[in-house]
Amino acid sequence: MPRRTPLVIGHRGAPGYRPEHSRSSYALAFALGVDAVEPDIVVSRDGVLVVRHENEISGTTDVAERPEFAGRRTTKSVDGVSLTGWFTEDFTWDELSTLRCRERIPDLRPASASFDDEQPVLRLCDVLDAAREASLEHGREIGVVLEIKHATYFASLGWDVAALVDTELREAGWATGALPLTIEAFESSVLFALQERGIPATYVYLLEASGRPFDLQIAHGAAAMTYAQTAAPAGLDTLVGRIDGISVDKRMILAPDRLGRTSGPSRVVADAQERGLRVYTWTCRPENRFLIGQFRTRGGPAAFGDWEAEWGVIRDAGVDGVFVDHPDLGVEFFRG
Repeated sequence: MPRRTPLVIGHRGAPGYRPEHSRSSYALAFALGVDAVEPDIVVSRDGVLVVRHENEISGTTDVAERPEFAGRRTTKSVDGVSLTGWFTEDFTWDELSTLRCRERIPDLRPASASFDDEQPVLRLCDVLDAAREASLEHGREIGVVLEIKHATYFASLGWDVAALVDTELREAGWATGALPLTIEAFESSVLFALQERGIPATYVYLLEASGRPFDLQIAHGAAAMTYAQTAAPAGLDTLVGRIDGISVDKRMILAPDRLGRTSGPSRVVADAQERGLRVYTWTCRPENRFLIGQFRTRGGPAAFGDWEAEWGVIRDAGVDGVFVDHPDLGVEFFRG
């Protein structure tokens, strides 16, 4: 039976209800009916692939309150951005495994924050195993959309992220093509490196609404193609035959004007699909803070706005996959 579209992907699990990338966040996403979950991976000091949205972890763990790690606080430049905090590459996995997950935006999601400090940080292998087990438990095929973070940055520290991912997928039994695996990154070079290693997967190039990918910026400077140029027809032409799809910031579909009113759906989905590329989009969230101006309602940033109207524009664009923070809402809306 062909997979249904759009795929509903639990973005970091079910972070609308549980701290992102925690075991309960993934378990809830599985139970609420997602087609796949999305772990982000970064690297520890001893080369373990750790599931965190960023390598700076002060906002999503209790590391800042751990006196034994106070001396690890530092400032670094990651992908050209200066950040101060605690970084996974300065900790061994044994040390990271003692940390506990926290809600990243507790002001918006206090109910999720009530689960703070209860669950340990996970490794990629933990999520891969959980997805396989959940497929059996729930009686349906559940995939993994693996996002690789900061591959060029980690290469500057001596880590070949493609090699680490290759090894992990093979050891976990996810490199045979039998399980639904998607690999995505904002840097195309790491996607191509994994293709060359023969990992069977759907390869998806993530596109921001602005800026340039860091790997191309390092290689070509100001001459590097921007994300916007890549999303234009001529840029999409360069991707045909190299990757399977793109995943775009939802604003690239909604195309809001200066007053925050949508002029979409834009042509980006149709342009890509006409070239045989799949199109995913991120991230469908119901809270006012994350909606474009037209769809915000009263009640403040944490209140749910007119999210159905915004998501309707995205659905009508014909996307192949959507990332959601609230899997129950995503499954009901995009499957209804």
